[in-house]
Amino acid sequence: MVTYKQDLLHTAILIVIVFLVLIITKSAIRKFGFVRSIEINRRKLIFYLSYLIIYIFAGSALAIIWGVDLKQFTVFISSVLAVLGVGFFAQWSILSNLTASVILFFSHPLRIGDRIRVLDKDFDWTGEVADITGFYLFMKTDDGKNITIPTSLIMQKGIEILGKIDIEDVDSGEEHD
Repeated sequence: MVTYKQDLLHTAILIVIVFLVLIITKSAIRKFGFVRSIEINRRKLIFYLSYLIIYIFAGSALAIIWGVDLKQFTVFISSVLAVLGVGFFAQWSILSNLTASVILFFSHPLRIGDRIRVLDKDFDWTGEVADITGFYLFMKTDDGKNITIPTSLIMQKGIEILGKIDIEDVDSGEEHD
């Protein structure tokens, strides 16, 4: 009976810690997004990914608190990771697009509404960024086409940021960098 009380106490402490970490993480991502003027939809993606990581660590800690044998637990985790690894290897583009979206969120000056040119020798994609999601960048080209580019391709090809598009410039036919 004493061990269950101790396990319950550790579980309660873990829940409080997870709750505090979630609040701190949410606040930090909000501040970072506000300072860098990042769209709310892009922040949601980072919220979801950070919550997933926090919950995975919390679930692992909870399993250890409640007495799952460490040897069995490591075998279970390594089996899950092996299955995920095979699945992600089969769908490598999904993992690379998610990673590219996180990199674009934290360390790239690209914003929704920017005029960009994708640096590619085969295609001349110049236009305005309409949206950036977890997997794709949506762009309206200067000739009126709506194209969807995987975020991993944006990281591989590179882009040139031409600046924000002004409505007055479109009306008068001028273009500013």
